[in-house]
Amino acid sequence: EAASVGVWDWELQTGEVTFNQRWAQIIGYTPEELGKMTFERWKDKVHPDDLPIALERIEKHLDGTLDFYSAEIRIRHKGGHYTWVLESGRVVEWNDHGLPTRMLGAYFDISERKASEKELLITSQLLQETQAISKVGGWELNLETGELYWTDETYRLHDTSPEEFNPSVDAGVSYFLSDSREKISLAIEQAIEHGINYDLELETLTTKGRKIDVRTTCHVTQVNGKSVRLTGIFQDISEQKAIQRKLELTNLNLEEANAALLLSAHYDELTGLPNRILLSDRMQQAMTKSLRHKQSMAVAFIDFDGFKWINDSYGHSVGDQFLRLITQKLKHSLRAGDTLARIGGDEFVAVIEELDSPEDSHTVLARLLEAAAHEVNINGNRLKTTASIGVTFYPENNCSPDQLLRSADQAMYKAKQLGKDCWHIFDIERDFAVKHKREEIERIRQALYNQEFILFYQPKIDLRSKQLIGMEALIRWNHPEQGILPPIAFLPVLEHDLLSIELGEWVIHTALEQLESWRGSPMEVPISVNISPMQLQHPEFVSRLENMLKKFPSRNVNHLEFEILESSALEDIDLASGVITQCKELGVTFSIDDFGTGYSSLSYLKQIPAEYLKIDQSFVRGMLLDADDRTIIKGIIELSKAFKLKVIAEGVETPEHGEELAALGCFLAQGYGIAKPMPASDMLSWVKRWQDNPVLVDGSF
Repeated sequence: EAASVGVWDWELQTGEVTFNQRWAQIIGYTPEELGKMTFERWKDKVHPDDLPIALERIEKHLDGTLDFYSAEIRIRHKGGHYTWVLESGRVVEWNDHGLPTRMLGAYFDISERKASEKELLITSQLLQETQAISKVGGWELNLETGELYWTDETYRLHDTSPEEFNPSVDAGVSYFLSDSREKISLAIEQAIEHGINYDLELETLTTKGRKIDVRTTCHVTQVNGKSVRLTGIFQDISEQKAIQRKLELTNLNLEEANAALLLSAHYDELTGLPNRILLSDRMQQAMTKSLRHKQSMAVAFIDFDGFKWINDSYGHSVGDQFLRLITQKLKHSLRAGDTLARIGGDEFVAVIEELDSPEDSHTVLARLLEAAAHEVNINGNRLKTTASIGVTFYPENNCSPDQLLRSADQAMYKAKQLGKDCWHIFDIERDFAVKHKREEIERIRQALYNQEFILFYQPKIDLRSKQLIGMEALIRWNHPEQGILPPIAFLPVLEHDLLSIELGEWVIHTALEQLESWRGSPMEVPISVNISPMQLQHPEFVSRLENMLKKFPSRNVNHLEFEILESSALEDIDLASGVITQCKELGVTFSIDDFGTGYSSLSYLKQIPAEYLKIDQSFVRGMLLDADDRTIIKGIIELSKAFKLKVIAEGVETPEHGEELAALGCFLAQGYGIAKPMPASDMLSWVKRWQDNPVLVDGSF
């Protein structure tokens, strides 16, 4: 109680958490106000965004992955706001089986530190943005440690990154050209030895061989007459120096100098084409004209395929000549009034105006592709590339000039994926669909973190003995606004997304918990779980399953069953067979779901070591009226006998279905005629009713 930090003591078996007075004070309570604290109450107080990482680290400590538990989390204060705390602790007691039973830990208030970090982050981001806009980087040299620090913009001005380059004084000096290298070396020496500041304009060469003019300054900090730290800036002044040289060479007057400055600001120096700044203005004018005349305009993003190879093989000088020559070909392929701009490297943008319909652009686009593929002879080298073009249209794609460029850029990458040397038109509807899908997936992710998913259970029975022989676990979304949602409302959007694996693992874990809670009760029967193709084929599926099973050491063998679609097994039958075999060694049984709807074959059945075939409900529901469905079911039953597999029918909705299936030799069944899927809390009352009156009803309505 005398401690200045919060102290907690967690009994894992009971979930009870005891704490000292400081623990309660940090979140605004007295111990009396908080009352009895449990692990579940603690989870309710933790911020939803922080709870998953805290639980993950606790779990990793409990299973021995981490030596101790530590997490920075927000916990709800009595006043309603959240307080940042640092939690740490470790297991201090274990039972006879080596399982942890007690954790002890501490709890520190770090709110002030977090507020300072946030303020520092905002300041740092503002500084980085300001440096990027002005092309000014910063640097600092600690003379006592020898450590040299560069800001992000300084790395960018050198065409490198922190991952590629570790700055040092010698390495930094090596970037300067020979004349400049002597000057900067002397200046650094005088700064260190005599505390003399410097402000120099020099020439340097970047890692990509790009020559730039720079201004570099240094301010010396001294302590007791000794230099201890140098700080300064590193600024790209190439544009200013280029204009200055032009002024010096041609003796321009002030009016001509302003014109040269305007030209430099709006046109690309290499090709003479409009640059990004002028392009934005041209696009805005074209968009206004397009609306006024009720016409379309196209924005075509052009990127050369293989231009990097020319630069790497023949040098930047040849690459520059190539771009100058090919630019002329591109310009000639456009019409009068259209705009061609270079926005960087080998990236060009064409603005094609006065289109009565988007299709009218196709002729111009074809000419652009032809021009881009034109062979160029430079110093006897015959050079040729192709181009990938992404296209979007205004006002069909009604957005800003910047967004039009981004849309065309996306379409250009799609053209590259389609094989290059082609154009691809930006799909507005698909882009909307992709964004909508991304939002849906994120909402499902939040639902998983917020514990909005639940499992319903549908009984399976033996038609002969009327005994309960199993259940199928079926996921439902308890949506806060829309109520209980079935799987069809949310699972399709997760296809091919890794979140489906996380959700699938939640289903398995929850089913195992339910199995554990039903031990010794009438519901102690196998539970089957549906496994998606993506989850089955994940390389860590078996190891993750094994880790989950270890958390339930008392789980009855063969009480967990996986249902897989036959189509998922056929995608890679060798992989599926191997995974199923490994899972069976862990005590898991397998059922082939929706059998008969896929591409079943005898060889496939031989290779998949499953225990059950599950007849698809579409055949079962129609078997009373459709002779073909009845014949298919009979064939599946005979097939199961040949391969020594058990067969179970789903979609049993009436007593007549049950009688007909039993007559054909299928005695295991599930469906609305037996029971609809229900929450775990309703299972006991259903079992009692079924034991008293085990009769199928008409559940087809």
